[in-house]
Amino acid sequence: MATIRRLDILRVRNLSEVQVRPGNTVNIISGNNGSGKTSLLEAIYMLGLGRSFRSQKLEPVIATDSEDCVIFSELQDGITIGLNKSRKKGHTLKLLGERQKSWVETARQLPIQIINSDSFLLLEGSPKIRRRFLDWGVFHVEHEFAIAWRKATKCLTQRNLLLKQRKLDRKQLSAWDEEFVAQGEMIDRYRQQYLKQFLPILNTALPRLIDIPGITIQYERGWDSDQGLKPSLAASLERDIKYGATQVGPHRADLSIKIGRHGASEVLSRGQQKLLVSAMKIAQSQLLFSLTHEKGIYLIDDLPAELDAGNRVLICRLLEELDCQIFITCVDSAELDKCWSADVSSGKFHVEHGKIAALGNS
Repeated sequence: MATIRRLDILRVRNLSEVQVRPGNTVNIISGNNGSGKTSLLEAIYMLGLGRSFRSQKLEPVIATDSEDCVIFSELQDGITIGLNKSRKKGHTLKLLGERQKSWVETARQLPIQIINSDSFLLLEGSPKIRRRFLDWGVFHVEHEFAIAWRKATKCLTQRNLLLKQRKLDRKQLSAWDEEFVAQGEMIDRYRQQYLKQFLPILNTALPRLIDIPGITIQYERGWDSDQGLKPSLAASLERDIKYGATQVGPHRADLSIKIGRHGASEVLSRGQQKLLVSAMKIAQSQLLFSLTHEKGIYLIDDLPAELDAGNRVLICRLLEELDCQIFITCVDSAELDKCWSADVSSGKFHVEHGKIAALGNS
């Protein structure tokens, strides 16, 4: 079970030096806007995934006038994870004191889900965001997926370099195509298998939050559904040469989320979209536990936004059934006081001017 029992944060935005000892279940972080409560979630997210959910650039993450930031955590089972991000030296990631070349093993230790203002992009954003959602689930239940994805990405990079050359080396292209096809079709099988397991769980979780008649979620694999990837690459070659990039493959996959004939984001209100996205992310953790007995960590930024009190209760009750660690921010903790069952112990923290104080349990 992934549970953070110690969290140290140095020089992340306005959090200069913070030590938190979170509880095993619900952790409510309150404070005014700009106080640093979202930065706490950001630090946890960076530790698990290596990137920020607020900025693609490193500069704003590191505190002003500082050269680096440091995040350290100790999990319940004694596993330690440390991250140093430097303006000049890049990053250093350590798991149990050993330097890591990638985030694969760290991400397995911290299966992090986030629900925030950007969660709407799962419905209205680019296919890349929906692929990331799908692949989060596949990664955590199928350990060979990361290997296949890494090999496919390497093939794609080499293939695109060849396509940009003035004179195409078709022999080299053919060699890269063979590997790309093998890994791409493997990725496709993993994704299809995962979605087949995911949808029934979502169909059970979703009605507990909202009734959406006519909703469908369909997987589009990124090439012609009537033929394999190899003939699809051959048919697309002239177009690939024209654009200097591969137009078909697993990197073009998408999830089509519709209500009737319309995209879900075109039909649903903001509040309804938040409930749908929440159900999708909660269903992922339900599936993760059913297949692996692992529990994720939830980062929820400003839950009260776009949701009335009744819907907050619905989400919180569904979350508490996961029996996992939750970090949830709000301006006023009283907004969440009645959202949990009586037997759920919630730790409370208050953030002010980059300082975090524990307020005890309720």
